[in-house]
Amino acid sequence: MNTVILADSCSDLPLTYIEQQNIPVVNFSFNFMGQEYFDDFGKTISYKKFYDAVRAGEMSTTSQVNVHTFTEIFNKYIEDGKSIIYLAFSSALSGTYNNALLARNMILEDHPEADIHIIDTKSASLGEGLLVYYAIDMLTKGIPGKEIVDWIENNKLRLNHWFTVEDLGHLKRGGRLSGTAAFIGTVLNIKPVLHVDNAGRLVPVTKTKGRKKSIKTLVDMMEERIVDPENQVIAISHGDCLDDVQYLKELVLERVKVKDIIINHIGPVIGSHVGPGTLALFFLGKGR
Repeated sequence: MNTVILADSCSDLPLTYIEQQNIPVVNFSFNFMGQEYFDDFGKTISYKKFYDAVRAGEMSTTSQVNVHTFTEIFNKYIEDGKSIIYLAFSSALSGTYNNALLARNMILEDHPEADIHIIDTKSASLGEGLLVYYAIDMLTKGIPGKEIVDWIENNKLRLNHWFTVEDLGHLKRGGRLSGTAAFIGTVLNIKPVLHVDNAGRLVPVTKTKGRKKSIKTLVDMMEERIVDPENQVIAISHGDCLDDVQYLKELVLERVKVKDIIINHIGPVIGSHVGPGTLALFFLGKGR
């Protein structure tokens, strides 16, 4: 049975990679400036336009992918005789994973022979994207779907996510920071460093004074935790802050030698909750 790997738009992979690899994508949606959009990796609304509008005060709300959408997508591949592996956005950050499971169970009632694997990556942005990258790499090398699923399940909690944010107001609105802490932090130029934990939640780890210190802390965390960097592709995602991306990239390359670096914007679904200026670093370690 042929295997197809499905990604979703919260993987924040570069559009060029998605198109080159012909990866089917489950698109999240968001409401912005009075319209509903699908997160399509910057095609319909550019990353620049989105973040400029958010900086100017526009608010965005996001929606999870519903059961009906998953049922339609899964059925299309099942009818073609394909085995499905869907790498889902962290269940701790969205109900989408659970909706995918419901859709799978509904399909199995009518098609018990259907082969559908739903993986809760416990990951977000290019952390999730790197797991898709590794899965696609294995698929193109002819590795069977069962082995791909096993590798992802056995290694997903090695995928480190380290973030810092520019504007604490977005964390406050998302309930991850109190109003008082956000106000004091803004006045004192405090920048939190956060990570995604084993449950797939975005949690604060430490605080730094100033932007450059927070970026250096991301690299400190990487240098302390990364395993076999020379054979790794690592990733950087960002909320429209290319100068900081360049600074982070230079720091990384000063400290460790890596196989390659994937760089892309944080899409509007995750960007709605973390805001412009967010900077994130992803790599494989012994654990998170």
